[in-house]
Amino acid sequence: MVDTSVSGSARRARGRPRSAPGAAAPEPVKGLDTGLVVLRALAAERCATLTNLALSAGTSPSTAYRMLATLARHGLVEFDERTQEWTVGIEAFRVGSAFLARTGLVEVSRPAMASLMHDTRETANLGVAHDNDVVFLAQVEARHPIRAFHDVGSRGALHASGIGKALLAELDPAALDAFVARSGLPRFTAATLADPETLAHDLATTRSRGWSLDDGERHEGMRCVAAAIFDAAGCAVAGVSVSGPSVRFPDEALGGLGERVRETADTIGERLGARVG
Repeated sequence: MVDTSVSGSARRARGRPRSAPGAAAPEPVKGLDTGLVVLRALAAERCATLTNLALSAGTSPSTAYRMLATLARHGLVEFDERTQEWTVGIEAFRVGSAFLARTGLVEVSRPAMASLMHDTRETANLGVAHDNDVVFLAQVEARHPIRAFHDVGSRGALHASGIGKALLAELDPAALDAFVARSGLPRFTAATLADPETLAHDLATTRSRGWSLDDGERHEGMRCVAAAIFDAAGCAVAGVSVSGPSVRFPDEALGGLGERVRETADTIGERLGARVG
């Protein structure tokens, strides 16, 4: 017969080794500590030469290079021979995605979305970009009888959506050109920004003020104010918005709504590790 009782010598799984009461915290591994400083500096710079990165990390170029070479072996950083610049690698994204999977973008966003809805009395939406569309992940509905509604998982055209345009505004010119060529900018209403130059001008305005406006561009008589949500690497990973009938979104109220939506986006971004301000 097998004895299933737990003896005093049985080992329990532990998250860290036992230490004597009052023992000091272990000394950090110096090389690992330096490597993480270099990685964080690179994430802040987005891309950098060895010399500039060493300055940002507060270390010598030779030390920075050793750290980068080790990180590159694990795919955490990448080197562009043409530009002689280092960038964050795909494995760093995968590691960071584990945090998102643990926290959950929707779960992180809901308290801030609820507060946004309460303050504006309009429906709050959360969405991400996928291919040429914005995909709606969550919504906190207002109580108005006439209000915006998006099923979870429903899609809308990026160029005819408040969240979509907030995310498009963060693309570099080459990526925006590729999107325009790929999507074709279909027209939905007379207000749809179906011309590349008109869209580019609108996105420039969005970047300068920090929030976007969908002014009946997908559905006539509806308006949407949105802002991009940034992650710890400074990438626009999602967007948050308020939407409703145009009559409840008069021109004189748009500035205040835009600032409130942008505050909400920053709040969510901070929960994802973004540095705001």
